[in-house]
Amino acid sequence: MQLETERLLIREIVESDWQHIHTYTSLPEITEHTAWGPNTEEDTRAYVQDVIRMQQTEPREGYELAIVLKKEGILIGGAGLHLVDQTNAEIGYVLHPAYQGHGYVTEACRVLLHFGFRELGIHRIFAKCRPENPASERVMERIEMQREGLLREHWFYKGSYHDSVLYSILDRELE
Repeated sequence: MQLETERLLIREIVESDWQHIHTYTSLPEITEHTAWGPNTEEDTRAYVQDVIRMQQTEPREGYELAIVLKKEGILIGGAGLHLVDQTNAEIGYVLHPAYQGHGYVTEACRVLLHFGFRELGIHRIFAKCRPENPASERVMERIEMQREGLLREHWFYKGSYHDSVLYSILDRELE
């Protein structure tokens, strides 16, 4: 599977991508608001193997995809769409800090929303982020998601409870 925008290829992750993925999954500033990381090389290799297994699952319930600069051929991050049931899915994203602030995640997520709604027939796609991550909230707002509220201390990871801000978009709302 491969999706395309003017500047990006959003494609399946392959085994040889692990080193590029590790350049950002190993960074504390990237994993500060995630349930994973900072990754060791072993962690990143295991993640790639999990993604490859996910690609082969029928019916497929998860799409973890590489974000690649089309012109340069450089893997700069990832975006995922995970089906919760037949009508709901969760979208997520991560980007190497050297490429943040250029609208790449927004561009990748827009095409992923179209894929989820048009190809998979999803009705509602949601996303969550930590309240301390305003950059992630701005992405959700740029892709026309609506803030639904705050999930208070709903998630225990890295030794403590954490809040999440919840956003969503419905299939009829996507332009």
